[in-house]
Amino acid sequence: MDRHNRSARFPLAHTYSIVARDPETGDLGVAVQSHWFSTGSLVTWAAPGVGAVATQATVEVSYGPKGIERMFDGQPPQKVLADLLAADEDREIRQVAMINCRGQVAAHTGSRCIAEAGHQVGSQYSVQANMMLKNTVWSAMAKAFESSTGRLPDRLLAALDAAQAEGGDIRGMQSAAMLVVTGNRTEHFWTETIADLRVEDHAHPLEELRRLWTLQQAYESMNIGDTLLAQGKVEEAMNAYKKGVDSAPGVKELPFWQAVTLADSGRLDEALPLFDDVFKADPNWSLLLTRLPAAGLMKPDKQVISKILALVKTK
Repeated sequence: MDRHNRSARFPLAHTYSIVARDPETGDLGVAVQSHWFSTGSLVTWAAPGVGAVATQATVEVSYGPKGIERMFDGQPPQKVLADLLAADEDREIRQVAMINCRGQVAAHTGSRCIAEAGHQVGSQYSVQANMMLKNTVWSAMAKAFESSTGRLPDRLLAALDAAQAEGGDIRGMQSAAMLVVTGNRTEHFWTETIADLRVEDHAHPLEELRRLWTLQQAYESMNIGDTLLAQGKVEEAMNAYKKGVDSAPGVKELPFWQAVTLADSGRLDEALPLFDDVFKADPNWSLLLTRLPAAGLMKPDKQVISKILALVKTK
């Protein structure tokens, strides 16, 4: 089979990736970078309370959903991967890693994966890479992951950064992705995703992936602030809002809603400078403000709203 026919059957997502479980939280995740468009749509698979899969090299995508399905049924990843490989006549051009909710790991690097290629299995993680500049990439990933701290997404990103610092993909970079879920198996599985981020095509995909993760955490802080406010914990809520705003300077969405909350809480003096900054960036935010009372998202206090809108009229 020539290269072009093989490419039609199997995408060539030669890459480096990591699958891992956080033993403290039970969170499960997979992260990847490749010189291939939209690598996340091929490589990364995970289900809360079940496991995570990375399928790469000359990719057979079905290792992802089939691996998740069989681990959901309770089969250990070692058996799942062995069975799938046995049924795959092209197993020697595959590279696959799987981890389940117990932290059990299985990995495979086919003998015909393009050098440099290999994997390393550690305690509740596996790192794997192929078509690398050097054969030290996956060991550098393992070292970085083991020595890292913080939430699982932060540790996955540390492993990817280490791979690139070691030389990474011989072709360079193009796309990256990270999928992290909780260890909770529930009917409401859509509530258990911690991060589902993709960079489809970018000159610096790892930097962009980290930026997106930082931005997501900023929005998470705002959501936490909403929850705290609903519980009557006003100061804690304000601290959460401020943390979110400070984490994503330049994003006007966050200070706008922080200002709305401050105004609704009788702290208009604190809200006005925030509104002023947002309205300077785009006056349409002031139009949005007028629509909030009817939607129940702001108190219908005409005096307060007039004082806020005066910021626009005086410009």
